[in-house]
Amino acid sequence: MPHDIINGHVGHIGHNHDHPDHLHSHMPDADKANELLVLTTQFIDGFVAAKDKMSYLRIAGVPLEIDDPSGGPKMKLVDVQLTTEWQVGTASPSFGSRELSYLPYPGDMVSERTNMGFVYVSMDAKHTTDIRSFLQKHSAAQELRA
Repeated sequence: MPHDIINGHVGHIGHNHDHPDHLHSHMPDADKANELLVLTTQFIDGFVAAKDKMSYLRIAGVPLEIDDPSGGPKMKLVDVQLTTEWQVGTASPSFGSRELSYLPYPGDMVSERTNMGFVYVSMDAKHTTDIRSFLQKHSAAQELRA
């Protein structure tokens, strides 16, 4: 098993624990974000390519109805949204000014992002669940079962 030497002490990378209530490795946040990006991309690509979209959603465990977050009647899945955005620059607060510091990207730095949302409705409300939220909850539920 690989080891890190930190301040003269040898430690295990990923630090598995021998505690009976803690037998799993921890994934660094950057790795979790990268894994979520890969899962999201693969999920969207699979959905777009699927001949039977409803079967794809069922196999993936996407619920066809959910509880209304505000306590109303059950909400039904009616739409799957795909949105594409291109990041063409960045803006951040400027020091000592209310004006944003803006950095437009040169052509080769412009990046495309596609996102997916599951749209649920009831007689009283509409709720959209982002694919990243769904995959994070789905992944966390699987970790608990493991």
